[in-house]
Amino acid sequence: MAALRRPALPEDAVRYRLFAAAAEGPGSEALLRRCAELALVRFAPLLASYVWHRQPFRLRYEPRRGQTPAHIGGTTVFGDNVEDEWFIVYLLREITREFPGLAASIDDNDGEFLLIEAADYLPKWLNPENSENRVFFYKGELHIIPLSETWEQDWDLCAPCPTIPEALALLSTRSEEFLAAEPIRAAVEKRINGYPEKIQASLHRARCSLPAGIVAVLRQRPSLVAAAVRAFYLRDPGDLRACRRPFRAFPAEQRVMALVTFTRCLYAQLVQQQFVPDRRSGYTLPAPSHPQYRAYELGMKLAHGFEILCSKSTKAAPDAKRNVLTGPLWERFLRSLKEKDYFKGEMEGSAKYLELLHMAEDHFQQSVAVPESSVEVSPGDEILTILQTTSIDLKEFEREAACLPPEDDDSWLHITPEALDQMLKETRNESLPSTDEQEQNYDLETIAESMKAFVSKVSTHEGAEMPWSGDESHVTFDVDSFTKALDRILGADSEELDSDDLDEEEEFDFSDGDDEDLDAGNQRREQEESPGELVGSLKAYMNEMDRELAQTNVGKSFTTQKRGASSVEAATLESAGPDSGAEDAELAPVDVDLNLVANLLQSYSAQAGLAGPTSNILQSMGVNLPENTDLTGSSSQATQGETLGRTWLVGK
Repeated sequence: MAALRRPALPEDAVRYRLFAAAAEGPGSEALLRRCAELALVRFAPLLASYVWHRQPFRLRYEPRRGQTPAHIGGTTVFGDNVEDEWFIVYLLREITREFPGLAASIDDNDGEFLLIEAADYLPKWLNPENSENRVFFYKGELHIIPLSETWEQDWDLCAPCPTIPEALALLSTRSEEFLAAEPIRAAVEKRINGYPEKIQASLHRARCSLPAGIVAVLRQRPSLVAAAVRAFYLRDPGDLRACRRPFRAFPAEQRVMALVTFTRCLYAQLVQQQFVPDRRSGYTLPAPSHPQYRAYELGMKLAHGFEILCSKSTKAAPDAKRNVLTGPLWERFLRSLKEKDYFKGEMEGSAKYLELLHMAEDHFQQSVAVPESSVEVSPGDEILTILQTTSIDLKEFEREAACLPPEDDDSWLHITPEALDQMLKETRNESLPSTDEQEQNYDLETIAESMKAFVSKVSTHEGAEMPWSGDESHVTFDVDSFTKALDRILGADSEELDSDDLDEEEEFDFSDGDDEDLDAGNQRREQEESPGELVGSLKAYMNEMDRELAQTNVGKSFTTQKRGASSVEAATLESAGPDSGAEDAELAPVDVDLNLVANLLQSYSAQAGLAGPTSNILQSMGVNLPENTDLTGSSSQATQGETLGRTWLVGK
């Protein structure tokens, strides 16, 4: 029975589910809830310091529905920061390693995106139509449920997907048989490699001149910086109406310097926005040459984001926020943080300790202690609630501003073309040789051989196979066998292999009334001719076509060689001029390799260093052309291609 289709997800959201690998029993719900609580406490040190772009990672209990067993999981909208999605992949892998009885699945609007990451190494039977409910993390490793033996023998790509209970039953009993191939696991591992150290590398700390109220809010809820940046980045004219008057929530008069922690994605979105504040808002900027200009500009933009959020608030009462920082769950959570050295030896009550504690409280309130039936509070409501319940000590903020640590270097925002090329090469697992090395070691014969291998491969409605893909034998074409098969099919009565039609039409001007006599004569001649003579007639007919085409622009556009002459002699003959040996060259065979290389190089030169059909096709076959740096000026692209082609031939 086919599995129920997954519900549609937004294009910037990821869904994750953790199932009990064993069959469901009376205590399954309690076990799953306990696992969710322990998992969030176990990974609290990582989650507390992580800044989510839109929504945090949450685990909630979901009861059984149809073919989907009871499980814990959630859906996280990651917005513009795709790293949130891959951090969740890392978390799921580690959770299944810590809790061996759980099996995790994850997908987004593209489906099984883990398979997309490893697309170059997937088995042929696996495609988007039959991949649902086949990909799981189990005991810290990636597993793929294959087709059943009957389906796999027939390679039926329309085979039904297993249900989740069927897949879990196979994992719990024969998981070692379904371990994904090493290249597939390596591709996924490469994408999440570097966590958890990668979390700190993804953050950026910058100085901002902010109203004291925003500094107080960020002390209590550091994650609200993401909501403020999004509000400013996605602002519309309606949002800016609240910013065309003196700010009500965050007036510009009480500003202090503070160090704000962004993700690199949030910082880039904020710093790249060009914005001039309305004079009525009270926010003015110093001259661009001012040493603190960037801090004032960032603070102005962030303040606009916070004001926009507050303007959309529903004016919730201060007691709308529950006090959840009490009880045994919070105590276990805090104890786990201390055991994992989350506070890094800081003295309790110190400024750094309190900063880390506020981050942990923020994560606990947003991800751990959220009841399943609660309605999500808007960021504006939270901000106003914090402002109403928190005292603001402006002098204390000013004292701290006098000894702020240095901000992070933002040179990572600027990527040179060479650095981009290096990143692309590393993504493709290729080395990056120097230009001189490429030119010295490059052999243009590779182009011709690669194209010959390419055209001999199979092409279907799903695309063409590249020479390096698959291990099927090369497709060959036997002319003699084809001719014999054609003769058997057409027989001796074929009217289309008569070579006399062309000559007779040239010598005589037949009228419509002579058609019957002509057909009768043709039939008698065809009956007298043998199959060998028919083949000869076909060759004669093709030779006659060659003679006609040789005098046209199409024929003259190809480079030919004399019969029995080498490629070098052919190239010399072409260089001597179009009239040299014209009669012999009329029926000379076309030099396929030379024309192929010359046309490809001409097309590559026309790309002017950009992406194009020639470079895309050749790179997909593993052929990388060096940059065309020495052919510039007034020479035409066609001349460049022929010159390079002849240079290659002479060097052969």
